[in-house]
Amino acid sequence: MRDRLLAAEKVKAIDWRDGALYLLDQRVLPSRESWVACNTVEAVAEAIRSMTVRGASAIGITAAYGLVLAARKRVAEGGDWQAAWEEDYALLADTRPTASNLFWALKRMRDRLDRLKKHADPLAALEAEAVAIHDSDRVANLTMAQLGVELIRKHQGNAQAILTHGNAGALATGGVGTALGVIRAAFLEGMVEQVYVNETRPWLQGSRLTAWELAGEGIPVRLNADSAGAHILKTKGVTWVVVGADCIAANGDVISKIGTYQLAVCAMHHGVRFMVVAPSSTLDLMMATGDDAALEERDASELLDVNGQRLEVNAFNPVFDVTPADLIDVIVTEKGIVERPDAAKLAKLMCRKRLH
Repeated sequence: MRDRLLAAEKVKAIDWRDGALYLLDQRVLPSRESWVACNTVEAVAEAIRSMTVRGASAIGITAAYGLVLAARKRVAEGGDWQAAWEEDYALLADTRPTASNLFWALKRMRDRLDRLKKHADPLAALEAEAVAIHDSDRVANLTMAQLGVELIRKHQGNAQAILTHGNAGALATGGVGTALGVIRAAFLEGMVEQVYVNETRPWLQGSRLTAWELAGEGIPVRLNADSAGAHILKTKGVTWVVVGADCIAANGDVISKIGTYQLAVCAMHHGVRFMVVAPSSTLDLMMATGDDAALEERDASELLDVNGQRLEVNAFNPVFDVTPADLIDVIVTEKGIVERPDAAKLAKLMCRKRLH
């Protein structure tokens, strides 16, 4: 399965080469594929903030490379470069407040610097750590895809319909994706007849990104308005809702793309199983429940600028919502599967080593 998934890889969102970071600009997809070169930490921070790059894992990987660029500049400037580097660390940490992978990756980079032996090359060590974060995410995606497929086979192995929300694919990660990794693998195993994709307003990650990824690989995809999700669950024989996550609290509450919560409520009502696929770096055991999350809101203009005209009303534009753990059938990570998640099960999961 891994070899088949690797052979199917057609999309890459992050490329580190020749000491520079290149990001596939997700703001302009699918109309054109344009790469943005980032040579400074300020450019990386702006790319994350502006959603040139988005998706929990991809943000973390990008931030790790941003710290490499920052260290290179600070070392060249001389003096107490590590103190100055901490300013760059804070700059990146301030870009997307809800993304657990961002803070996980930044902390991992700082910890690597703290462990550095005397006279070791800090730039080489930091670059190696960023590359390792990138590579490990790719491997984790493959493991989660295999685990998710086994769940789908176990509960209903014949060709079926799946619904997804947002974009948790190759564009959001360092590999084949989390939710879309599972869907890709299930398709290769002949277990996917149709994938329904919510458009995901207002940034349209579903229509611009997820549908584009799936269609490019010949996976049968049908795009629908977000408001059609409940109707589809009722009438189209969907057996699984498969989504990613931006943060998972210690009790199993999932913080994900706005609209995920209402989809989970509808899935439970219609007896459709609900799967969350995310690497263990998305779990924040220091966050007791999803109610403790800092939920990002974006500018009202994303809702109020319509066809070149400004609507003169107030707007509420949250980016994420919290899906309570009791609405989730299973969380799939590279460390294993947690069915009916709760605090005890997730704490036990985080004590495991990776399965791969």
